[in-house]
Amino acid sequence: MTSLGGAEMVDWKLAVATATRLVRPGPDVSRDEARAIVAELRRHAKASEGHVRAFTRMAPPVKDGDAFAGDTPVLVVDRAGWIKANVEGFRAILGPLLEKMQDRRSGTSTAVLGAVGGKVTGVELGMLLSFLASRVLGQYETFAPGTGDLPGAGAGGGRLLLVAPNIVHVERELEVDPHDFRLWVCLHEETHRTQFTAVPWLRAHIEGEIQSFLGETEVDPATLLERLREAAQSLAGGRPEGEDSGAPSIVDLVQTPAQREILARLTAVMSLLEGHADYVMDGVGPQVVPSVTEIREKFQQRRARGAGRLDAALRKLLGLDAKLRQYRDGERFVRAVVDEVGMDGFNRVWTSPNTLPTKAEIAKPADWVTRVHRKSEK
Repeated sequence: MTSLGGAEMVDWKLAVATATRLVRPGPDVSRDEARAIVAELRRHAKASEGHVRAFTRMAPPVKDGDAFAGDTPVLVVDRAGWIKANVEGFRAILGPLLEKMQDRRSGTSTAVLGAVGGKVTGVELGMLLSFLASRVLGQYETFAPGTGDLPGAGAGGGRLLLVAPNIVHVERELEVDPHDFRLWVCLHEETHRTQFTAVPWLRAHIEGEIQSFLGETEVDPATLLERLREAAQSLAGGRPEGEDSGAPSIVDLVQTPAQREILARLTAVMSLLEGHADYVMDGVGPQVVPSVTEIREKFQQRRARGAGRLDAALRKLLGLDAKLRQYRDGERFVRAVVDEVGMDGFNRVWTSPNTLPTKAEIAKPADWVTRVHRKSEK
């Protein structure tokens, strides 16, 4: 991997080891109970395919008479499995940025990076991953490279991860029906899988935007690593709980004018994808999840209150508050458009990159309807 003076800028193996060692243990379950939970999640994931495709009227392209889903596996993993999968994803997608950071090494940056070293950076990244690994319920990995114990998809695909201990933890915390909650989570994640398998150009479009964003990065490497260190120190107790440094998030640090334009487009498409998944989850829910109203109410309350001041500080530092807004704003956009032009009319959003909503249109769905529908009807 990218190195500085012969040493890796990020010791990826150490990041995995650190995160795996520090991550909180999952809820107590017996071996038989664990097997039953895994089996049920797999059944729900499979059942969700039909529910989501029927509701959204989206399906993977047909190849040789059979639906072709891009060979995207569904994997039920523990927290350590999620960590391994995401480190590989980071390593793949951040490669160009780390190459650029190495090319820019000189003067003070070189001295600081040399002092920090790949091992220290690996430990800090591992600390952050240990924090996140206990919070993610499921994830569609769009750019997932396969590993020995975590198979990936072929070219153009991804893989769906369901993090079993986190799902069990939240269903117990919320005191909701576990079977209903597991299906509800699977509906959300299967919607993401359907988005990417039914819209062949979407993966390449997002990857292109991400690489353009990273390619425009002008942040000093030492500054980026300092922000990473601040987040890690928050986890380790290096800053008093709840203390706000007033510093921008990691994402805010890497924005040139060109990046701000790219980030606006990425924010819009991620709001669309997350909001669409929430809309589908709630739309399908009443037919197949009897307690969906209770689950949604309790889950929204959990999102709103977070997990304390330390959690709130880290969310701000890592830019995760923006993701929470994406769920809310995106769902409101999807609902407004479907109410106006129906599901088939909404699905014009998947026609091409040009029909994706802008960030401004996410806030004003009527403007998207006017641009995509009204103008095409003239």
